[in-house]
Amino acid sequence: PVQHRGAMFAFSPPCGGGLSGCGRLTALAPSSAFPLVRPPPASLLSSFHRPSRGLPATSQTSLAAAEIIGWKGTGVLLYTDVQYALVINSVLGLLLLATGKYKSVLTTSGLLSAWLLGVILWGSLGMAGWSTCVFYLIAGSLATKVKMAEKESKGIAENRGGARGPENVWGSAATAAFCAMMATFSLQDTGLFKIGFVASLATKLSDTFASELGKAYGKKTFLITSLKPVPAGTEGAVSLEGTLAGVVGSLVLAVWAVIANVMLPSEIPVVMIAAFVATTCESFIGATAQSKYKWLTNEAVNAINTSIGAAVGIFLFSLYH
Repeated sequence: PVQHRGAMFAFSPPCGGGLSGCGRLTALAPSSAFPLVRPPPASLLSSFHRPSRGLPATSQTSLAAAEIIGWKGTGVLLYTDVQYALVINSVLGLLLLATGKYKSVLTTSGLLSAWLLGVILWGSLGMAGWSTCVFYLIAGSLATKVKMAEKESKGIAENRGGARGPENVWGSAATAAFCAMMATFSLQDTGLFKIGFVASLATKLSDTFASELGKAYGKKTFLITSLKPVPAGTEGAVSLEGTLAGVVGSLVLAVWAVIANVMLPSEIPVVMIAAFVATTCESFIGATAQSKYKWLTNEAVNAINTSIGAAVGIFLFSLYH
């Protein structure tokens, strides 16, 4: 038996020898003999046949486990998660670069950073983790574009029409990248870091929804420390509409993470509470400290915000379990 990424696998040797054999890789359910941190997802509770012409398309986790078990050197080319990550993200990046379709969402240097982030996420959590971050990017970009002309006329719109540069990419997703790598390579409970990964992205999407939709639809804006009325776009300002939009942002990100099989439905409240706590802390930081310290740029505050979200999510998850 081999444990890989929180799931236990058993391998029965080929019965006919060579590539014409019938090796079988089976995902095992948790047992007292092989305790698992978390049960393997239902999609992995299956086995596959190894035909003479190579391996059929199957889950990357199974392929990686097969490689660990020892199918290297048999003449069958096994693509590891990192190889998949490099190929897929490079192809997508080149297509976007050639067509220019990325320009409303990312700058050219931002696209390069997004490529590196994509390699890290796909190489760590596979397509599930990668798609969760892409979902954040798309949803956040759409929220930024809401009533853009009106926000630009008031001087409260994002720079470059909302197109994200490297500083935005890493300020928003560096914590997620760290949690993704820890979920794969740490010897600790991988579920902790998966929750941290989702909570960090849910925090940032909640912040984006609260800020952008609050500026677009907020009727009354108050400074979070004093509750005194302030103009929309003021650092540390909150509105009822923006706060509700932020809750919706964390919810939709968490639901997507469940659909992508990154976490369980029962963990959605953990992620939403973590996002709410973190965005509230971010508003306090904006109201009390951001104007006093030059190093507290929006990107630095975003990094602090997402780190708080991940930390609170991990803490709550550990209590929950």
